[in-house]
Order: sequence, then C-alpha cells, then structure tokens
Amino acid sequence: MHRIIALIMLAIVGLSSLPAQADTSSELTSLQTSIQHDVALLSKTHGELTNFTEYKIKQNTELLHEKLKELMAEPDLNKEMLSPIIKSHLIFIGKVDNYFKTKIATLQGQLGKGDDNKIMMQLSMLEAERDQQLQAYLDVLGWAKTLGLNTGDQTAQLTKNLIARADGFNSFVQYTQDKLKQAVKEVSLAGKDVTAEQTLNVTELKERLSYASSSLGVAIHLLDILGQDTADMKETLFKSSGDITQDVLNIDVASSLFEQWLTSAQNYLIENGPGIVFKLFIFVLILVAASLIGKAVQKLVRKAVSNSKLKFSVLLQEFFISLSGKATFTLGVLIALSQLGIELAPLLAGFGVAGVIIGFALQDTLSNFASGMMILVYRPYDVGDLINAAGVTGKVSHMSLVSTTIKTLDNQRLIIPNNKIWGDTINNITVEHQRRVDMTFGIGYSDDIEKTEKVLKEIIMAHPKVLKTPEPTIKLHTLGESSVDFVVRPWAKPEDYWDVYWDITRTVKMRFDAENISIPFPQRDIHIYQESV
Repeated sequence: MHRIIALIMLAIVGLSSLPAQADTSSELTSLQTSIQHDVALLSKTHGELTNFTEYKIKQNTELLHEKLKELMAEPDLNKEMLSPIIKSHLIFIGKVDNYFKTKIATLQGQLGKGDDNKIMMQLSMLEAERDQQLQAYLDVLGWAKTLGLNTGDQTAQLTKNLIARADGFNSFVQYTQDKLKQAVKEVSLAGKDVTAEQTLNVTELKERLSYASSSLGVAIHLLDILGQDTADMKETLFKSSGDITQDVLNIDVASSLFEQWLTSAQNYLIENGPGIVFKLFIFVLILVAASLIGKAVQKLVRKAVSNSKLKFSVLLQEFFISLSGKATFTLGVLIALSQLGIELAPLLAGFGVAGVIIGFALQDTLSNFASGMMILVYRPYDVGDLINAAGVTGKVSHMSLVSTTIKTLDNQRLIIPNNKIWGDTINNITVEHQRRVDMTFGIGYSDDIEKTEKVLKEIIMAHPKVLKTPEPTIKLHTLGESSVDFVVRPWAKPEDYWDVYWDITRTVKMRFDAENISIPFPQRDIHIYQESV
C-alpha cells in the first residue's frame, strides 16, 4: 500500500509539469486527473475496493507510457511539444528506480530476522516489478535521444546499474540452482518419508529460480540493446532454463513442458503474423545451409579419418563421419528453431523425457549399441575380415553400431546383433598374415615310409601358394588300426587356405596312385579258433 502511494505521488510530481499542448493536452490532463483522484481515494477504501483502486492506478500509469510511445511513433513528430514531456517523464522514471533500490535494500536488511523464504519471494516479485520499470526507463532514454536531448550520463549510469544487476542475478541463479539440486536430491533420498517442509522448499526454490532467471533475462536483453557483451550470462540463463530435475520423469510435468512449448509457438504465430513468412524463409534457409555444411564437414572428416597413418577401423571411420554430419545438422536445426522464437528449454526437456521412455523400450537395441561401441574401441575385426563368431563363419561385409553383416562362404548374407558377437568367442581368421593348413594322409603298413615322405615333400614344395617360411611339417604321426598316418602342415596366406588344402589333397591322391602307394580302407583282422571236443 505505502509503496504504491509513494510511486503514485512521484507520478503526480512528474505529470504536474506536463505542458498542455494542442490535441494531446486534454488526454494527458485527463490521465493526470484520474490518477490524482484514485490516489486520494486510496486512503478511504478498504479490502477488495483498495485492490481495485491500486489496479486502476497501475493501468493508467501504463496507459500514460503507451500514449507517449504512440506520440513518438508519429511521422510528423512535434519535438518542441514532446521534449519537455519526455524530459519530465525521464526524471520521474529515475525517481521510481531510486525508490525500488531503497525498497529492495530494506527487504534485504530483514533477511535473517524472520521467514527468509517469504522475504526472498517478496524480493523476487519486487525485482520483477523493477524489471518492467527498467524496460520503461530504457524506452524513455531512447525517445529522449530521438528528440536530441542529452542523455549520456543517464545512459551510462543505467548501463552501469544493469551490468551490476545482471552480474548479481547471474551469481544468484547459479546459487539457487545448486540449492535446488540439493533439495531435490534430499526429496529423492527421502522417498515415501518425504516431509511437507522438504516439498515446500523445492517448490519455493523453483519459484525463486524462475523469478531470478526472468530478471536475468530482462537484464541481458537490455544490455544487448545497449551493446554490452552478455555471452557468459546467456550461458547461465540457458543452463537455468534447460536444467532438468527428476520431476521431468513425471508424465504430468512432461505434458506441462510440452503445453508450454505449444503455447509459446501459438503466441508467436499470432503476435508476429506479417513477419512469420520471412522467418520461415530464414528457417528453411538455415536448414538447407546446415545440410550442405553437414555434407561438407562429412567430406573433410572422411579425408581426415581415412588417413593411413591414423589406422582407424572402417566402423570407427563411419562413426566419426556420421557423427560429424548429424551433429552439424542438429546444431543447424536448433539455430533455425531459435530464429522462429521457439523456446528450446522446454523442447529439450521434452526430448529428455522421450529419451528415457525410448531407452526403456529399446533395451536390447541399446545393448547392441554398447557392444558396437566396444567393437569400435577394441577392433577385434574389420570390414573384409574372415571371422568365426556367434557360430557363423564368413567375411564381414558391413558394420554398424547395432549389427554386423557377414557374408558366409556359401554366399549367404547374415545380419547378426553386435551383443551376440561381443558376448561370444571371436575368431578373426584373416587378422594374421599366415595360416597353417592341417592335413592327414594314411598309407598301408606295407608301403615305403621314406618314399612317401619324399613324395609328400615334393608335392608341398611344388605348390606355388605354399609359403617357404615357416617351413612345412611332414611327419609320421600315428600307427592306426588300418593305416600309417602322416601329418602334412604347410603354411599359406589366409585367403589361399582352401586353394592349398584342395589342391594338395587332389595331388596327393594322384601321386599316390602313380607311385603305387596305397591308401587303405579301414580293415580288421578276424582270427577264428576251433577247439576239438
């Protein structure tokens, strides 16, 4: 009550100096008379009538500001008539600002002497009222500059005050965020035993953070108009508006965030009708540019990661290439959305809720993704390798973070989830440059062993795909039931394994036949004994 009376008395002082000029004189005088009448009425009213009178005074004061704004926008601006009005109004606005400072200081002095939470909320609401006053102050300074009035000292002082105010709110927002996180953590730990006091504390801190963030946003906006650097404070404001607590897991809160975004979008379309077409054009232009830039970034990354010195796997190369392009385009989408005036904080919060829900629904897919990341990091195989994994043997034809495509030796294409491969033994057949070919050949007990060794050695050494080093092994291995068995173990390149195996097997059969070396069938000697009765 006293604060409003003091403000209105200041308004009366300011308005009493308004000159009666032509067509505007009667209208401004009428506003002055109305405000004076309502101020006098305040001391005689009670209850709801007092609230109504206060509301009416506030409306008339705002109307005065709008009238001056209209006069300043007229094409045939009457500087001679408006200059004294604006100068007088500027003095009034300055006095109101000083009153706010005094009132805020008085409230701050009461901290620690009563209910601090209640006092902090009163301070927050008072600061919100001062935000409106500061915006009006900057408007009037702009009008005064247009009229050629000297406002250098006042502008410099306002800039200094705004910098100090923004810096204070910047720190206060960070402090409140930390307090809120701690309060939410305490509520979470309490679970069903949470107290009403703890819940109220979280609610009050959220309201306080909302007021503080709003005041910081106003200060940043005004400093931007004055040409000041506000990058650090904008980062704090973004973190504040994008801070996600455990409450977003509640479907009601998620719905509220979505409704907030939708309402913001609708209001934007209604209020900015004529300019929406141009902004949509900018939106599409940014998306097209982001797409082109994303493709260009992908090409640069592809050249960088394909450098032979880096020795990246194909999966890792594709991962970086895909990530760079998508990240660039996503950043472009966010920038484009910001150009439409859409608040990103509620949108990102909604994505966070959706991410949690999708995460529960796609647990198996996320398991495959995690396995794909492990394969990406440890590189047990790469595209083109011949592997045996998950009970399948074949060549890797394609890899992703979710699955691996294998083309079997009989030309079947199998797509195997990565968690099946990573959770099993992985045999990379082609990772080594040499592979041993294990073969066993049997001869009859009556055949010449030395001759057989010589024939086998000639066959092995004559094959063009058998490696000279390591040396092949040709040894008499076992004396079986039906045959004398030789082990033959030449070495070949992995890709030549089956050619060597099949060629040598064929050649051994043909040479054994030519050299009269038998390859016995399984046989068993049966001895029959007869006993005379």
